[in-house]
Amino acid sequence: MSHGVIEGYAKAAPDLVTQFGAIDAEAHLAPVRAFLPDSPARVIDVGAGTGTEAVWLASLGHSVVAVEPVVQFHQAGAIEWREDRLPDLQLIMAGAQRYDLVLALGVIQHLEPQEQYKSIETLNRLTAPGGRLILSLRHGPGHPDRQVFDIDVDAILDCAACAGLTLCSRQAAGSLQEANRAAGVVWTWLVLDR
Repeated sequence: MSHGVIEGYAKAAPDLVTQFGAIDAEAHLAPVRAFLPDSPARVIDVGAGTGTEAVWLASLGHSVVAVEPVVQFHQAGAIEWREDRLPDLQLIMAGAQRYDLVLALGVIQHLEPQEQYKSIETLNRLTAPGGRLILSLRHGPGHPDRQVFDIDVDAILDCAACAGLTLCSRQAAGSLQEANRAAGVVWTWLVLDR
């Protein structure tokens, strides 16, 4: 993720903390709710934003690490925060920890296509054998201060298959945010098993 995107989020952080905090995590994860672990699991939320989903998952008994390069978002206290960014996640990968559930929600669109594919390989390496990777991929315009790139879902799936991931679910969903809906933003949710 570019420094410009990170700076754009940091600049808007006061408003975004409120805006993202108004999103219900359970409603946001509804398209993939059936694929979340039932018993306590090791979870990493890459590009966690303000930690809404990470905190909710921790409340269900999961051990959650939230990875977010925008330090102004590191406010929630129920989870462990790490500062790092895709596509490499250099600090996280140096730890050699693997997770039962890896989330990358609403982050891949901030990466150029080659970085998107590299990110899939990185996220795969974070996923424990028998674990699961869940992605939400944004389609539509972004904020001028937070550049987004088109996502070729089939190319992402080809990259995932080459990495050894198996598609478990592919679903389309509208945006929960009114402004995004008005702008025509839609999402593709992918559940991939390792």
